[in-house]
Amino acid sequence: MKVLLTGGAGFIGSCMLWRLNNAGITDITVVDHLGSSEKWKNLTGKRFENYFEKDKFLDYLESGKLNRNIDIVIHLGACTSTTEQNATYMMENNYVYSRRIADWALKTKKRFLYASSAATYGAGEEGYSDTDEVTPRLKPLNVYGYSKHAFDLWVLRNGLEEEFVGFKFFNVFGPNEGHKGDMRSMVNKGYKQIKTKGMIRLFNSYKPKYKAGEQKRDFVYVKDAVELVYHFVEHPEARGLYNIGTGKAGTWNELANAIFSALGMKPKIEYFDMPETLKDKYQYFTEADLKKLKEANKIHKFFDLHEFHSLEKAVKDYVNYLESGTYL
Repeated sequence: MKVLLTGGAGFIGSCMLWRLNNAGITDITVVDHLGSSEKWKNLTGKRFENYFEKDKFLDYLESGKLNRNIDIVIHLGACTSTTEQNATYMMENNYVYSRRIADWALKTKKRFLYASSAATYGAGEEGYSDTDEVTPRLKPLNVYGYSKHAFDLWVLRNGLEEEFVGFKFFNVFGPNEGHKGDMRSMVNKGYKQIKTKGMIRLFNSYKPKYKAGEQKRDFVYVKDAVELVYHFVEHPEARGLYNIGTGKAGTWNELANAIFSALGMKPKIEYFDMPETLKDKYQYFTEADLKKLKEANKIHKFFDLHEFHSLEKAVKDYVNYLESGTYL
């Protein structure tokens, strides 16, 4: 199998590269932007044939030079910053870039798998169903979520849900995210806080329904996320847009306590006010609706969805990577 993997040096992308390598797949073209960050470390120990910087890659791709070298496109590259304010950049990077790669895949008859996001669900007014009926009604809270939603809508408008596979990733965490700065998971940030200050800081709540630290997210371990994606790689007959989460929301307090437990320490949590610019864009609850994925699993026999890591086991496994300073 010859694979085109965008975002291959990023967080989920490099873990996907690891999973492909574990399956013996090494004829991989990686596309990303390394810049001056330490993202390049995510590529160490991985096997791939080619690397392209993303800004130069599309012209090369559309020139026809890669047509005979690719069987499947796994498009995971994107700017994932939920606080980015430059809407022009986000739409160019996440929507227009995705359109061009998708158009190429259609013209050359390549399989196309791509990353969407749970950020498309906004405040959850429509719930968290990944059905084609619900998707057009969603109202993202930030431009990142909108850029992903815009591409999902393009796929639906053109009837491409029968051709492509999309993944709505919920709160993914795990090894290889150290380069993400403020967009690192709370496990990564919390671990660093404990090591330097002996405590973890979490946001206060501004809704009576949720106490401080009791806001809920669907936390999914990156090893589980890429395992699911890989099963879609193995099953070309499976198509559509799917949630990638555990289907069970956990609180930030539970996540923090799991980090302390993994380190053998007594929990110490401090709550603080979130920035004003974030208050009206903050998701208080997310939980993947897995009905559609479970139905697909009945047909394609991906794997037992109950094999997902528990939050405690996932955090403990990740903390082992953080303690040793190693990558996936």
